[in-house]
Amino acid sequence: MADYDLVIAGGMVVTPSDMVAADIGVIGDRIAAIGLNLRGDRMIDAGGLLVMPGGVDSHCHIEQLQEGGGADEETWTTGSTSALAGGTTSVITFSTQFKGGGILGPLAEYRRRAARAMVDYAFHQIITDASDTVIFDEVPKVVESGVRSLKVFLTYDPLHLDDRQFLRVLAAARRSGAFVTVHCENYEAINWRTAALLADGRTAPKYHAWSRPSMIEREATHRAIALAELVDQPIQVFHVSCPEVAEEIDRARRRGLKVWGETCPQYFVLSAEHMDRPGFEGAKFMCSPAPRDAQASAGLWKMINDGVLDIVSSDHSGWSYDTPVGKRVNGIDAPFRDIPNGVPGLAARLPILFSEGVGKGHIDPIQFVRLTAYNPARLFGLYPRKGTIAPGADADLVLWDPQRSVTLDNATMQHVIDYTPYEGLEVTGWPVMTLRRGEVAMRDGVVRAEPGTGQFLARGPYDMIKPTGRVPFGFDASAFLV
Repeated sequence: MADYDLVIAGGMVVTPSDMVAADIGVIGDRIAAIGLNLRGDRMIDAGGLLVMPGGVDSHCHIEQLQEGGGADEETWTTGSTSALAGGTTSVITFSTQFKGGGILGPLAEYRRRAARAMVDYAFHQIITDASDTVIFDEVPKVVESGVRSLKVFLTYDPLHLDDRQFLRVLAAARRSGAFVTVHCENYEAINWRTAALLADGRTAPKYHAWSRPSMIEREATHRAIALAELVDQPIQVFHVSCPEVAEEIDRARRRGLKVWGETCPQYFVLSAEHMDRPGFEGAKFMCSPAPRDAQASAGLWKMINDGVLDIVSSDHSGWSYDTPVGKRVNGIDAPFRDIPNGVPGLAARLPILFSEGVGKGHIDPIQFVRLTAYNPARLFGLYPRKGTIAPGADADLVLWDPQRSVTLDNATMQHVIDYTPYEGLEVTGWPVMTLRRGEVAMRDGVVRAEPGTGQFLARGPYDMIKPTGRVPFGFDASAFLV
């Protein structure tokens, strides 16, 4: 009689600390054992493959609500399909807030939509209006409901918060035991430089990069860290585009601050030159912060190996190219300021990072697992259920062919967006099977999961994001409702 419901046999198991030839035994939806010669009622032959934890994408936008009604093009069904096709089994997406409104209503609607998910999911709560009601009444309720991270923007109309508003969010998070994630770019500097570019007739997509050079991101990162230090609130800096910004995080960490940083695949394989294409074509590559250059990409690998940047997310924010609701929403003659920016990347994240990182010798498979699954699961309170291969963890696994070469095109992405910025990019290393909680959710590119089978991942308190206990002069200003 078999000891396990399912055994993945004969693969090279990659954990956050080891690589070992072993079998994985699964009972129900959990990993029960790692060993040799295990027998299961069902057997999956993983010979010649790497067996790794399912990816945890801690920064992606799926069916995010839009002001005035409706939501992003990428639905929970199509977004889940793309994620599973690329080896990702868990995502953290965004419930939004609209200026002048609260956060409880949009969160309830977003949870209703997310019930169609096929991946497991958690939320970040965006704060765009730090009103008394939101900060003092609603944030504690949202955190208590299992949404334990808040997101703020230091740029973008109508999302950005000024420094006083940002401090109020930091203080609310500290009181509630929540984590804060930050989009760091200087709002006023971008607006000033954009006005000058437009006044000079420089309107094409390529000037998006000109409007927000790296020092604009670096300054905002330095400021965000300083304000977080003032409150003694741990933060993560989203989508770090270049080593100069990562250096600000490194300095803070050396001072003992709880500051983390992530980067994204686009900053390894795209550059500002991709936006310099005829007509409207450059809009396909517009995202913020803007991609930099080859020197910046090389510097990011060093920051990864130094441990300064320890998560690679997709920042999937898809806008179709040929539809009137996507990049062209304001017309193909719109200045760069008025073109939605963001690029799709749910299915591309793991293959690009493996090919560029492991394939080119920047990282090894163990580091790959840490960057894509273990570290995001730990930082966002999903570990040990997610992000590792160990008894008791969810049986979220991806079987990976490290030798398979694939030329990326939009069909392989399986998202609803009508293009990929990575069209024609050849990658080596590809997911051939994705298991979500012990069930085969994707095999040979065919997604088998059913809508509604994903689970909401409520997050309780955890030690990693606790404040350090150090505040200036020993005075904790966050204790006062101001």
